[in-house]
Amino acid sequence: MMANNLKNNEDEEDRVLYLVPMLLSENDYRNVLSENVIKKIYGLRQFIVENVRTTRRYLKTIAHPKEIDELHFRELNEHTTYEEIANLLLFIKKENTGLMSEAGVPCVADPGSEIIRLAHENNIKVVPLLGPSSILMALIASGLNGQSFAFSGYLPAKREERKEKLRALEKRSIVEKQTQIFMETPYRNMQLLSDILTCCRLSTKLTIAADITGKNEFIKTKTIKQWKENLPELNKIPAVFLLQG
Repeated sequence: MMANNLKNNEDEEDRVLYLVPMLLSENDYRNVLSENVIKKIYGLRQFIVENVRTTRRYLKTIAHPKEIDELHFRELNEHTTYEEIANLLLFIKKENTGLMSEAGVPCVADPGSEIIRLAHENNIKVVPLLGPSSILMALIASGLNGQSFAFSGYLPAKREERKEKLRALEKRSIVEKQTQIFMETPYRNMQLLSDILTCCRLSTKLTIAADITGKNEFIKTKTIKQWKENLPELNKIPAVFLLQG
């Protein structure tokens, strides 16, 4: 009986939860993902994903060698309950699994951290695969402080709350000499930009990084005063914003 228990424990420890990167734009995946990462994805048959339809399309795009109907998917998104997340642990224990978000790397501005915590607690190895992160790519291309920075995720949808948050982020940036990074739902990008121009000091630097890795990639850092003279059109375009006062 003891030998069987030891074998079961070893089996569980052999399981791996891979953090699988997605594409940020409609680009040739071979320009973004390394050959080693692609091979790792090819070796997986089951996935925990934010959206099954998006993931199936992505796996077809990167030419996954198995028939899509032979692969197994479970959803994990903002509607997933804690009990459902706990049940996903049983799914992972069956065989190596890939965790994927809608775009870029999982668990940053996306759900997934809770299942990773459970994986650690249950001796399941967690392996991040190298892929595009719009947040880090925007930061390193911004020219702003890369030694101290904070990511605040999505800002409040209500305008007055969003303005209040922007003022707080600018103040923190000045006091702590820290780059502040945040995002917005693409269809509210222009509203956000309008609020930034209204709330922030003319000397504050703002980086706009849009359509990263895409054909129309745009990454530019200017002062608020300079942006007021020439504001880009960002409606419905994925973007990351960085502030440094």
